[in-house]
Amino acid sequence: MKVLMVGDVAGAPGRRLLMREAERLKSEGAVDLIVANVENAAGGKGLTPPLADTLFAAGVDVLTLGDHAWDRRDIIPYLSQEPRLIRPVNFAPGCPGRGCTTLYAGRTRVSVISLIGRVFMNPAYDCPFRAVDAVLSEQADLGTVILVDFHAEATSEKIVMGRYLDGRVSAVVGSHTHVQTSDETVLPGGTAYLTDLGMTGAKDSAIGRDLESVTQMFLTGMPAAFKIAQEGVALEGALVEIRPRTGRATRIRRVRITE
Repeated sequence: MKVLMVGDVAGAPGRRLLMREAERLKSEGAVDLIVANVENAAGGKGLTPPLADTLFAAGVDVLTLGDHAWDRRDIIPYLSQEPRLIRPVNFAPGCPGRGCTTLYAGRTRVSVISLIGRVFMNPAYDCPFRAVDAVLSEQADLGTVILVDFHAEATSEKIVMGRYLDGRVSAVVGSHTHVQTSDETVLPGGTAYLTDLGMTGAKDSAIGRDLESVTQMFLTGMPAAFKIAQEGVALEGALVEIRPRTGRATRIRRVRITE
């Protein structure tokens, strides 16, 4: 089976391109499942229920969140109702929503796990390593194919997570930095790995934000309202090929589709 995992969707330009490509790829039979990180989809911060609905309608199967999960308060009740939208499993106990979801892609049972890192991030997050161990050991209904979106800042933390889960899941891909890395590989145990998927949004920008406003912030140190950039839109991510029977990845390649 072929799985497309999409890097952080930044605002309306990223949403539009993701919806267009999701519809095209699904209609052509080019992919069996699409997973996208959408924590910046609503104007650069958070996600709203109507936007989630439009992405699902376009053919995106699972949406993942990260450190901006709570930026739009109206997403909180939606998280408890919609199993295809997940937030990091290692958020504090009692947080709304779920960190893992299981669904079918054709006849293949697939589980998607969302994790968030702690290095250079909020130290209140629980340990992602222990959290994913708990999911893998305690949830008996997981699919043969298991996909992990690790939303983390430090490349070292992501690399270690990939090795830690090698042979136990089908793919570990990073999100959050909005910069696509070039280290895609299938690890010795059969787990596909990429440190960061990149960004789906305007590339003529500072990680999706208008360059002028971000530049002024760096020059003056003053807070600024960052606008979403509009030019040079691209979809970035990774296409992972997996054997459904064993859950082992056979190939991973970076994806960049321009508007």
